Amino acid sequence: MKEKKGLINPLDMYYTGGYERQTQEAPGIQGRMKPVPDCGEESYVGHGRLEGRKALITGGDSGIGRAVAIAYCREGADIAINYLPEEQSDAETLAKLLEKEGRKIVLLPGDVSEEQVCNEIVKKAYEELGGLDIMALNAGMQIALKDIADLTTQQLRKVYETNIFSMYWTVKAALPFMPAGSSIVTTSSIQAYQPSKDLLDYAGTKAAVIAFTRALAKQVAEKGIRVNSVSPGPIWTALEVSGGQFPDKLPEFGQSTPLKRAGQPAELAGVYVFLASNESSYVTAEVYGVTGGEHTT
Repeated sequence: MKEKKGLINPLDMYYTGGYERQTQEAPGIQGRMKPVPDCGEESYVGHGRLEGRKALITGGDSGIGRAVAIAYCREGADIAINYLPEEQSDAETLAKLLEKEGRKIVLLPGDVSEEQVCNEIVKKAYEELGGLDIMALNAGMQIALKDIADLTTQQLRKVYETNIFSMYWTVKAALPFMPAGSSIVTTSSIQAYQPSKDLLDYAGTKAAVIAFTRALAKQVAEKGIRVNSVSPGPIWTALEVSGGQFPDKLPEFGQSTPLKRAGQPAELAGVYVFLASNESSYVTAEVYGVTGGEHTT
């Protein structure tokens, strides 16, 4: 692994160009993207910050979830990764990458927009890992539309079930297994604060994630469980090429941020590690923005 060391200019730390117009059928396969997102495969070096921990990561095959899986594993955690069955190829390349880390890797395909699946993956993660004390809830669905008239009830339900209902179902199933000291990290978005007109349903779910995170944090604080959220800005993931952005907007994706580029999934991993670790013992009900300068308040 090539750890990034020394003083590095954030303007050119990762890929700085625009992205070519490209489309994939949802949910999208990271391995087919041009360029392939950087999830820290070669750069993330662990320091034992999650030694002995047991983590479930939803949407963990690609993008932000993949970066979190790599980081958690290299920090010493055993991990269970949930993803859609159509994303099996990305999940398998991730498992192959991490098998040499000496940690347990459990693959749990399933659609978290279904309550039964949420219950099943939590139970399997707990049983196969021998415990559960971290949940990184990252699974998401994003479909750009120009007009509310084009937003079908079917899409509206699916986006809300995937992005927010799944968090309720997963947390409800997991809390009986999670001891004091556990951490839950949700994934919100800059869209909760600066919603785009083309992401009417997605932006609404991400605002709901923040309210859910803060309310849940207050409810479970007496159990010694912390709940926080990470709010990404424009990050290069499979969501963007499988309907999350219009293809003609990809060449300028992320270019309007103060750092003048889109972020890479690897750039969020450290925040998810911090929020899962004992280093953040006095942090709960917070939202951490990783936005390239598009601030969240």
